[in-house]
Amino acid sequence: MDYEATGSAALAAIAAAPDLAAIEALRVALLGKKGSISALLKTLGAMDAEQRHSQGPRIHALREAVTEALGARKAALDAAALAARLARESVDLTLPAPERAGGSVHPVSQVMDELAEIFADLGFSVATGPEIEDDWHNFTALNMPESHPARAMHDTFYFPDRDGAKNDEGGREMLLRTHTSPVQIRTMLAVSAKEPGGAPLRVIAPGRVYRSDSDATHTPMFHQIEGLVIDRGIHLGHLKWTLKTFLAAFFEREDIVLRLRPSYFPFTEPSVEVDTGYSWQDGRRVVGGSGDAPGHGWMELLGSGMVHRKVIAAGGLDPDQWQGFAFGVGVDRLAMLKYGMSDLRAFFDGDVRWLAHYGFAALDVPTLSGGVGTPL
Repeated sequence: MDYEATGSAALAAIAAAPDLAAIEALRVALLGKKGSISALLKTLGAMDAEQRHSQGPRIHALREAVTEALGARKAALDAAALAARLARESVDLTLPAPERAGGSVHPVSQVMDELAEIFADLGFSVATGPEIEDDWHNFTALNMPESHPARAMHDTFYFPDRDGAKNDEGGREMLLRTHTSPVQIRTMLAVSAKEPGGAPLRVIAPGRVYRSDSDATHTPMFHQIEGLVIDRGIHLGHLKWTLKTFLAAFFEREDIVLRLRPSYFPFTEPSVEVDTGYSWQDGRRVVGGSGDAPGHGWMELLGSGMVHRKVIAAGGLDPDQWQGFAFGVGVDRLAMLKYGMSDLRAFFDGDVRWLAHYGFAALDVPTLSGGVGTPL
């Protein structure tokens, strides 16, 4: 048999194969179980030793040449197919990438940052305290002894007694703090311990507080910020200027008008409720202007007053030497007023749709870096 002619014909057919399907057909026809070259290999078994010695190498060389040619042609056709696909399915790299879902800054966190920035410009530092408080810091030191009727104003979460004993080593009841006012006591005690004669201080105390109450404007847990100024010669004029400056910066309006009404808080004397003028715009209250103007009204916003002498004494300071003022306001309520939210409970539902609507992009939040004027 003319192996050279058979090999040349096979190699020519392989070289002329137009596509991968043709290559596969040739592989089966030449090297498959019933292929022509496979048939030649089967003839070796019927040959004598001398024939196998002379014909075997030629048949094996033919099979190797065909196998190599099939592989090379297949690789060439694969490369051509890939090049055609790349040319056909090219990607336009000038298109913008799809937007990735991201988180947002919660309105409470945003307002906390805004308040800290405003009061930093006014010379206030931030003070913190524990959320699990004892009865003395939360009530007694703030001029609310055990029999004081003002305790009924707070729906308090008390911790149960353990083995018939109070919850701390000093025999004081433990509770979830009802306001951040205990931070005032802790801050004054820290100052008096460091400076026995006392020293001026100006702090804000933001944080979570807890009361047993729940409706559209009250939740069992909410956020509060209190301010405390202790110095010599402090009076209500300083308090009013501070509050007006703070509110003007927060609501970013110059037409803030305040009305101070006599009130009662056990830890301040005199005590005042602070109202601010507002108007209705697009179905919601907008802070600004006098409440006596046509179409306007007055809205109670926060409580404040001059720090009670007994509270100053409980903080380790001499009330004959030091005076001060304090105020407290709900952070969540400020957020509702500024950003147009109607239900306080939605702040804590964890609904991602609400957060996407009212939240702030981490790199695109409003700032108040313009400052608020000369500190007190």
